[in-house]
Amino acid sequence: MKDILFATGNAGKMKEIREILEDLDGCVYSLKDAGIDADIEENGTTFAQNAKIKAEGIAAWCEKNGIPAFPEKSIRDFIVLADDSGLEVDWLNREPGVYSARYMGHDTSYREKNANIIGRLEGVPKEKRTARFVCAIAAVFPDGRCEIAEGAVEGYIGWEERGENGFGYDPIFYLYENDRSTAELSPEEKNGISHRGKALRKIKEVLRKGK
Repeated sequence: MKDILFATGNAGKMKEIREILEDLDGCVYSLKDAGIDADIEENGTTFAQNAKIKAEGIAAWCEKNGIPAFPEKSIRDFIVLADDSGLEVDWLNREPGVYSARYMGHDTSYREKNANIIGRLEGVPKEKRTARFVCAIAAVFPDGRCEIAEGAVEGYIGWEERGENGFGYDPIFYLYENDRSTAELSPEEKNGISHRGKALRKIKEVLRKGK
């Protein structure tokens, strides 16, 4: 199997990705590993559209500019993966949705974002605080084919941040089965149930089959 270039620079996300894809042949590189500084505008209206836009955009950028950290290679030596993921809160009309990363501005901390969501749900009972994490992953193969896999995990928004193991919205997203936030789970527990874990396992099977 060819090496994988995953279109993200997020260290927390890359840790999860490498743990799940570690049994594949080949290495998994981030944009930072590859020395790529490309800004792809994700202007789709769904997670799947944005993942496809980003994967194809990075592949096209590398086709034109090469891969700075691996000048001896071309993008045809890699499979490009990209994901788009986010939080949907039903009471807030599924906000922040595809704008999860940009919610309240790129420079706003997740502590502030989480506090804002909790504040907007003040007085809302548990049964109406339903939410889900959604992830779509696109794989662009050297021949230009694109395959997409999706995963989701259902839960609810808690009343406070809890846990130190996650990132982003993890501290306010709670699971019904144990009333723990996803930031309170071990990496193994989180990878087993997370939206990204589900999507990664699906795309891993696609990569193994070469489809």
